[in-house]
Amino acid sequence: MNDSRRRRTTAASCLAVTGVLLAAGCGGEASGSSAETSSLKGTPVKVMVWTPEDTQGSAQPGVRLTAQAYEKWINANGGIKGAPLKVLTCNEKNNPDEAEKCAQQAVAEKVVAVVGSYSLAGDRYMPILQKAGIPYIGGTGVSAAEFSNPLSFPVNGGTPVVFAAHGRQLVQSGCKKISGVRYDVAAAAVVSQFLTLGAVSAGAPAPKDIKVPLTASDLAPQVAAATKGSDCVSVIMGTASGLFVKSYVQSGAKTKLGSVVGNLTPQLAESTGGASSPLEGAAITGYYPPISDPAWKDFVAAAKGKDIDTTNGANGTTWVAFKVFTEAAQKLSTISAKALVQELDTTSGIDTGGLTPALTWKPSTALPIKGLDRIHNTTATELTIRGGKIEWAKAGSTFVDVRKLLTAPHAG
Repeated sequence: MNDSRRRRTTAASCLAVTGVLLAAGCGGEASGSSAETSSLKGTPVKVMVWTPEDTQGSAQPGVRLTAQAYEKWINANGGIKGAPLKVLTCNEKNNPDEAEKCAQQAVAEKVVAVVGSYSLAGDRYMPILQKAGIPYIGGTGVSAAEFSNPLSFPVNGGTPVVFAAHGRQLVQSGCKKISGVRYDVAAAAVVSQFLTLGAVSAGAPAPKDIKVPLTASDLAPQVAAATKGSDCVSVIMGTASGLFVKSYVQSGAKTKLGSVVGNLTPQLAESTGGASSPLEGAAITGYYPPISDPAWKDFVAAAKGKDIDTTNGANGTTWVAFKVFTEAAQKLSTISAKALVQELDTTSGIDTGGLTPALTWKPSTALPIKGLDRIHNTTATELTIRGGKIEWAKAGSTFVDVRKLLTAPHAG
């Protein structure tokens, strides 16, 4: 693959990783894993997970591995009402046609839900699932359809929530003049819009919008533009954020950095000095508690010895999605797609063990914004990089709710 194509692929990948929605235009075979189920009885409860693998685009093998780790873990802990959970997997290859095939296979296999999956092609797979009445639980939020289709049950608030919360967190952490650095594509402009909303609502001027060409490899010009006259820079380049940080370090700049999870990562902090990294103290906004929080102990235990990055947001969302599925399924006398949809639509609250607030998808809790009305969880978490790891920004921190911010008159 030539350098130009590689940079374009990286850009598409980074946008997906940050959870950019409204990305229309971006952009198998199934197998069950072999978890031990000998002690469980009853008909296996079949679900499906799909994700892109073996692709030059935004590969997310950890989503499948997390689903299979959950399958093994839940089956070792009683299964679903005493019956084994069976996870079917499908590689959607970052290809809308393949994503459609995965959805068709979900229908053919008569799965009761698609859980914790990753695909940009929501406009292709959601109509198929909707027609069959199969719920899509806790997708990773990279497709607009996940936030508008009535059969989608997202567990977090996607781009609007996390970037509005990020803009506010930056200001509340002392930033007075902010720059946002992002790729020069339409989907990233949506990110900039919500970052601005959060910052302005907290009393700061609108952040400078620094655009990076898709073909850029040396970001010295963008570093200079972002740091000049600003005391904080939000790096919104997903898995390519290291390009900016590299040029930032070379420039000798001291402007404080920040971002949402999936951009300035523990791995990037480690590669740039660990506790002495320029990322130390960065304001990081997420959807969930940091992985060191006790709420993640089961995930950490289930992932041990497997090639699963527990700090990856897509992997974490998949674990949360399976928690939601299990809690809802346990309440049913007969587990079916139709019964699951009914339960999720009417529940007063699904307990995720502290990974999110209690989740509900009742009409009364929907975000009243056209195209985003499947967003019900409007909370985020305020984190930081400390000692080279992502931790709570402050002791005793918890979820912050930006619903009022998103629905205020100035938000439009």
